[in-house]
Amino acid sequence: MAAMDVPEILTYEQEHEDDTESFTMDRPEDAFDRSAPNGEYTTAPSQIIAQESRRHDVLVEHGEEDEVPKVSLPDDKARRRQSENMEGMTNGNYVPYPPLPCELNRGTHQRHAWRAGGIRFAPLRIPLKRRMQTAAVLFHTTSIVVMASCFWFSCANPFIWPILVPYLLHLSFSNVATDGSLAYRSEWLRSLPLWRLFAGYFPVRLHKTFDLSPSRKYIFGYHPHGIISHGAWSAFATNALGFSEKFPGITNSLLTLDSNFRLPFYRDWILAMGIRSVSKESIRNILSKGGANNDGQGRAVTIVVGGARESLEAQPGTLRLVLKGRKGFIKLALRTGADLVPVIGFGENDLYDQLSPKTHPMVHKTQMFFLKVFKFTIPALHGRGLLNYDVGLMPYRRPVDIVVGRPIEVNGSHGDQPSQELIEKYHELYVEEVQRLFDAYNEKFSTGKVAELQIIP
Repeated sequence: MAAMDVPEILTYEQEHEDDTESFTMDRPEDAFDRSAPNGEYTTAPSQIIAQESRRHDVLVEHGEEDEVPKVSLPDDKARRRQSENMEGMTNGNYVPYPPLPCELNRGTHQRHAWRAGGIRFAPLRIPLKRRMQTAAVLFHTTSIVVMASCFWFSCANPFIWPILVPYLLHLSFSNVATDGSLAYRSEWLRSLPLWRLFAGYFPVRLHKTFDLSPSRKYIFGYHPHGIISHGAWSAFATNALGFSEKFPGITNSLLTLDSNFRLPFYRDWILAMGIRSVSKESIRNILSKGGANNDGQGRAVTIVVGGARESLEAQPGTLRLVLKGRKGFIKLALRTGADLVPVIGFGENDLYDQLSPKTHPMVHKTQMFFLKVFKFTIPALHGRGLLNYDVGLMPYRRPVDIVVGRPIEVNGSHGDQPSQELIEKYHELYVEEVQRLFDAYNEKFSTGKVAELQIIP
């Protein structure tokens, strides 16, 4: 699929990255048009116009009339495509996705920014809470570097060697990241106020669409990867967004590369946050242990399916998912009997700008080389700074709405080697459900230009 024609450094509504005002519109039942195809829930044009008028009044009040985003009404072509998708579905009887509250965030602090050399600097009078939110994000984004530095400083101090040597031996032989025991997981650490500040920076919100039974096991597929997957961390590595309250009885573990568990100090930090290895052994162990009967019921894992390859596709205003050839998680679901749950983080790709592969092919080739050799890559990203809005490596203040979709039931284990036909069937089911989830909430949660979902190899 051809790459989109984008400028060298993509920008995406920088004037809206800060939020100080938020109001919620709970869409009533009568705000939805029941005449849509197949009983589909779609926002009535009159309601959209009313909401747009309300947003216009709020922004005009703060002198931001020019910043009012345009709302795109669903056209006939989009309705026909959604109807065709529903008619061709194979995931049981169709139940429309429910309406979700829509929180609109618009900031006013950048109006008071002062400029120097073409860069907008933050005003001195910023609420303390916002400063604390920025500090929380800085801590998280630099934690791997800080903890690696602490390790090397420890190595340079001979007085610490009697502790450091046994620790390194333990690290060499420990399999806690893959044994499924969830040892060292600290709910206290996952519930620190630090993470509410972290999630409030963007802000990140978690939306539930259907109940998940604690008597089953689940594999959550998170899309898209984004640059650093800040949304996935907020929702599934911490309790800041209330996952345990929204899905009671389910213990979810966010998964990452096994190489992260070879980094001293940092390994212990992510283990305490409940992070586990994304290896096959780890997933099977997690989903076969724990629960009331010690058979994995009530457990879940979250896999960022697109991986590092998808991070290179993270461009603001787009949603390109590396999903066509990703079938390993489907096979694991069939082996363990875990239901598949698609999750979309609307806005995850908007948190950074990065160089376009089309305009910088040599940079892209270098990134792909790193990915092939080292199994990770380094995106050529660009964000904001600690005290300015235009230059730095901090993520932009842009909302991320994480929507947990409808579960695709896998009725029991299908053995260690499920048939290829069965794998293809459930992969098709999963892709269909991702598309329906996107169609249901894209216009509500996409800011600015409405992205098109593209599934790529």
